[in-house]
Amino acid sequence: MKKILALALSLMLILSAFSFATAEALPTFDAIVLGTDYVDTTATIKWLTHRTDLVESGALANYVAEFNKVYPNITVEFEGITDYAQDSLTRLTGSDDWGDIMMLPQVEASEYATYFAPYGALEVLAESYNFADAKAFEGVVYGIPSTGNAQGIVYNKAVFEKAGITELPKTPDEFIAALKLIKENTEAIPLYTNYAAGWTMGAWDAYIGGSATGNANFINIDMITDADPFADNGNGTGPYAVYKILYDAVANGLIEEDYTTTDWEGCKVMINNGEIGCMVLGSWAFSQMRDAGPNGADIGYMSFPITVDGKQFASAGADYCYAINTKADLNNQIAAMVFVKWMTHESGFAYNEGGIPINKDGQYPDLYAAFDGIEFVPDPAAVDQQLVDDLNNESGLLINRAGDAKIQKIIEAAFNQTATFDEIMADWNTNWAEAQETLGITAQ
Repeated sequence: MKKILALALSLMLILSAFSFATAEALPTFDAIVLGTDYVDTTATIKWLTHRTDLVESGALANYVAEFNKVYPNITVEFEGITDYAQDSLTRLTGSDDWGDIMMLPQVEASEYATYFAPYGALEVLAESYNFADAKAFEGVVYGIPSTGNAQGIVYNKAVFEKAGITELPKTPDEFIAALKLIKENTEAIPLYTNYAAGWTMGAWDAYIGGSATGNANFINIDMITDADPFADNGNGTGPYAVYKILYDAVANGLIEEDYTTTDWEGCKVMINNGEIGCMVLGSWAFSQMRDAGPNGADIGYMSFPITVDGKQFASAGADYCYAINTKADLNNQIAAMVFVKWMTHESGFAYNEGGIPINKDGQYPDLYAAFDGIEFVPDPAAVDQQLVDDLNNESGLLINRAGDAKIQKIIEAAFNQTATFDEIMADWNTNWAEAQETLGITAQ
């Protein structure tokens, strides 16, 4: 019996050592040397992406073709998903067999390790990569950003010029005045809401931090204990001012005639053709609008129209992040990590898409010319990400967590005059305060 137990123990130790060795065989992201490491690796990997436009245009295929000049035996298949936010999450939680790389959807940080392989230690990767903390948990990085975004407004320069707008607006009042000029002097829709797409509504949340306050800590740190974060500051700053811009634009008839029939794919061509004045979207959208027609030179990008103590700021953060399936076999995980690093360092993807480079030595594209003198404010990671997630869930507001519905309700209320803006903000403050109380957060 003792021999059997000893044999079983030995076997367990061997298996344990094997498991440890296997886990350790996955390299860290920073350790991979492109063009030298894993050049003989043979694998077929699948990539789920939200960029259906790049799938259809052949751009992703071109990136893969360039990658294969260095790594000829790694086949990269990709699938574009239109309703990515919801469908990718369904696939992720419904099966382990969704592929090898996905653009990481809205998963609570505490669950990252359940689904995704680690890239390495945050303190190490943060030395070389912008926004390395975007999808990190407990000091480990689970997602590498595809590009970085500055939060601003995509606009048509020709429409602005025809409208008689001689200077880009810097305050909410100036912005509403500019929209009125577009309505009066052009045939263009001043502000296109993209209501029907849904996910585009959540873009408004991205402006309430650094862009609206100049405070990098506002969303993920200070807001947690703020007793009334949606109150009127009285000076055209803060979350109140951001959301009121949308409410006022709708109430003044400065949007499309029927917001329920907006068309995400169609709007790209419309703004390129001068049928739309502007849209509130991150810098990631710039290249899509620019490339949607023959008038790419007319597409510009400007900062969000809020000024804090005489200075403008622009929130900056990670776009969708590449995440690797922790349930994929080791060979595929390695091949996936190599591909992600190549996309980050060698593809030129961030530059081509008008984004902030992820590797800190990368080049900024020309679209940021209008941001001269404007300070970028990266949104730092939360001290307690789980608490942020819990507060968002409990309040139902889902700030930067796919809280599309609440923004749609602003449009509905303004259009139908069913609620004043102050009533909406009062409700949000109540929901926030009740969630704080439930979670034992002392409000200040």
